[in-house]
Amino acid sequence: MTADQHAGADRSSPCRAAADAPPDAGLGPVLEARVTALLQAGGRRLLGIAGAPGAGKSTLAAQVARAFPEVVVVPMDGFHLAQTELERLGRADRKGAPDTFDAAGYVALLRRLREPAGETVYAPEYRRDLRNGVAGAIAVPPGTALVVTEGNYLLVDDAGFGPVRALLDEAWFVAPDDDTRRERLVARHVAFGKAPDAAHAWTHGPDERNAVLVAASADRADVLVGPGGVTVRD
Repeated sequence: MTADQHAGADRSSPCRAAADAPPDAGLGPVLEARVTALLQAGGRRLLGIAGAPGAGKSTLAAQVARAFPEVVVVPMDGFHLAQTELERLGRADRKGAPDTFDAAGYVALLRRLREPAGETVYAPEYRRDLRNGVAGAIAVPPGTALVVTEGNYLLVDDAGFGPVRALLDEAWFVAPDDDTRRERLVARHVAFGKAPDAAHAWTHGPDERNAVLVAASADRADVLVGPGGVTVRD
């Protein structure tokens, strides 16, 4: 996006879309202005939202969709390898690591989404209750001007995810307070069936290793959504 599209946006603003904001909070003026600019840029645009496990990526994507109903959200998590395949490969004990996703499939979908061919594109979604992705669950109609995609590894430059950044018109990185992020993860794991001790161990084990990897990619984002609000880097 060009500088004149953002000329009216603050370079740093403690808006309502802080990383620790409640799920029903609004986007705030800085992020609203950036989404509006993407929608008005012509053609189809892709906005990526990255961050560590439990950062609030899905929450922020949902806030964008709530403020702009014409937007379609396509999460990266739909490209989790199937649970049976993870077990076959011996990777089930670190589900969520980069090599537990079909990165090439995700890149191929983004390329299709960037070049609408007058047809609806269908994307998968991950179902935590099933522990698997569901194919064809998200429809992206041909007239969709903005697709929001969110996931851990959008800005990571290896494990097959390297091409993703160049396919995004803009990238946001969500970085809440780490203690808050870990608390969310423990609660999520418990809600989906893990015992509290197991939830704590997974959060501070596999999830934390992934979080360290993801944090190193934050400097590739255009916008940082942190505890204090929004910082625009471009």
